Amino acid sequence: MLIGEYRHTLDAKKRLSLPVKFRKEMGREVVMTHGLDKCIFVYTQKEWAKISEELSKLGVGQADKRGFNRFILGGAVETPVDTLGRILVPDFLKDFAGLKQNLAVVGVHNRIEIWDDKRWQTYKAEVSREADKL
Repeated sequence: MLIGEYRHTLDAKKRLSLPVKFRKEMGREVVMTHGLDKCIFVYTQKEWAKISEELSKLGVGQADKRGFNRFILGGAVETPVDTLGRILVPDFLKDFAGLKQNLAVVGVHNRIEIWDDKRWQTYKAEVSREADKL
């Protein structure tokens, strides 16, 4: 299970070093895609197979379901994890999530979320204020 919150940086070559705690579980190749709330979702290959299977069950009969499939599947990219535990963040995902240099890497059960650190702090504060109601 992927849990925890870590601070990392994006280097000049747009590489992110995965937290050591996540590296073994993530394997040698991951799938990155548009996430919800303006972050990037990162899945293991095994978990991605499950996610894509569930998305295929949404069908194509409704515009919103087609759109969601396009958003998630069309924005997906397979990327290797190098020997130092780094992944390359493609420009289109970096721009989508508004990533600068300082990042928050968050384990959320079956995926990693990559956030711009300032956006993560703002989001976390908002959720914290509403946690009792949620």
